[in-house]
Amino acid sequence: MPFDSVFRPGLLAGQTIIVTGGGSGIGRCTAHELASLGATVALIGRTASKLDAVAAEIAEVGGKALTSVCDIREEVQVRATVQDVLAATGRVDALVNNAGGQFAAPLAAISQKGWDAVVRNNLTGGFLFARECYTQWMADHGGAIVNVVADYWGSMPGMGHSGAARAGMVSFTETAAFEWAQSGVRVNAVAPGWIVSSGMHTYPEWMRPHLKVLHTAVPLQRLGTESEVSAAITFLLSPAAAFISGVVLRVDGAAPNARLASPLSALLPGAEENAKNSKCTWPLTPHERSQPFDGFHLAGPSKLFADE
Repeated sequence: MPFDSVFRPGLLAGQTIIVTGGGSGIGRCTAHELASLGATVALIGRTASKLDAVAAEIAEVGGKALTSVCDIREEVQVRATVQDVLAATGRVDALVNNAGGQFAAPLAAISQKGWDAVVRNNLTGGFLFARECYTQWMADHGGAIVNVVADYWGSMPGMGHSGAARAGMVSFTETAAFEWAQSGVRVNAVAPGWIVSSGMHTYPEWMRPHLKVLHTAVPLQRLGTESEVSAAITFLLSPAAAFISGVVLRVDGAAPNARLASPLSALLPGAEENAKNSKCTWPLTPHERSQPFDGFHLAGPSKLFADE
């Protein structure tokens, strides 16, 4: 069966939408939803086999997808990739800047090489793709860009390099929304909180206990689904968001509003003593009253939580 989107069929018919990081996780889910609504999706990533697998999944349910291997951190590759998409489809109506990645470490343990790698993944690459889509097509034809960032509000202990890069991407989003508005281009961001996605499986084994208790720090008392992030992205690309630009849409179950220390802060020196002294401004009540939306027909239960 196809993606069970909340949006009307054919909403994005005739459009070409680039999805970076389209070979897995949120990017894969979003590509499926956009294709189910009629768009031709251009899947971008570094691993051809992953991209080909997603393209085959989309084709199997009647969607259209093309693939392009590209390292988003390399300017020449990004420029050539956007040129290839234009040559193949004749247009680039929207960009979902989803590709990124990071590793867990306290600030004092991050080398310059590690810092630079994360910033290039989560900030520089997104800038390059947005700029090329703008200069090669959108400046003359309009369009929409959604930058997928992260829920960095209240800091990101244990992932400070990613938090700095994501904050930079939010500032870029706001500036691009201003500078490119004259071309009819809208630029927004979506900030996922703790989402059950394949990305969780990239973290080391010692983080597993921390990931399993993340939901206790969320007022909605659960983690989010890839479909819930995809729906936010799709809305911002849709005509319903025609007067929305320069904003960040959080998809996080109100986690920053709980004003709790991040579970990843347990990785930092003195964490046990800090935990004893920390107090939530308002206690969170355990409950099971928040029902997730999961329209992705190929989404499966996370292996991380399989033993629960």
